[in-house]
Amino acid sequence: MFGKLLPREGNFFEMFNQHAERIVEAARAFEQLVTHYADVHLREQYNRDVDNAERAADRVTHDVNRLIHKTFITPIDREQIHKLINTMDDVADLIQDSAETMALYDVRHMTDEIVRLTALSVKCCDRLKDAVKYLGKIADPAVAEATLKTCEEIDRLESDADRVMRSAMSKLFREEPDVREVIKLKAIYELLETITDKCEDVANVIEGIVLENS
Repeated sequence: MFGKLLPREGNFFEMFNQHAERIVEAARAFEQLVTHYADVHLREQYNRDVDNAERAADRVTHDVNRLIHKTFITPIDREQIHKLINTMDDVADLIQDSAETMALYDVRHMTDEIVRLTALSVKCCDRLKDAVKYLGKIADPAVAEATLKTCEEIDRLESDADRVMRSAMSKLFREEPDVREVIKLKAIYELLETITDKCEDVANVIEGIVLENS
């Protein structure tokens, strides 16, 4: 009887898509921030864009977590919905953390390694959005296969980011004479690499959903 009072299926897949779009918005705004770092006004504008995208992503996460409790039958396991949306939200949070850290530390200039790690983060977020978009259609074996391939791509991008970060650290300790700059850049490299790590965590959750539901 009680079940009849609750909606049978929330539009979870649509909400996942909305969240993924906000992640990509945040990542692209962050990339613009890095590109235009020398221009203080543009830097502030793109910082605000990152904040706005992250706040919008937070709202979607909040809505999904609320809907889980109001929905009688969910399209995939409740625990998977909860884990997916909250891990996705971690990606948006880390992008915002990276932008905030740059503003806080007032890094002198953008290094090639920051540019490369940022580009890899944006690619990861783009592929994450593609993988999420497939989720509502994974009953189709071809779509399930495409989803798993996209997750593998995210894993490869994360490995690339790992390599870039290791060589960035090595170069930093060898070549940067200013200790304060070393501390700042090390923190930023680590944060940027964590974005791709967290995208890989999302990919792992998506792989689990595909394998259990296709």
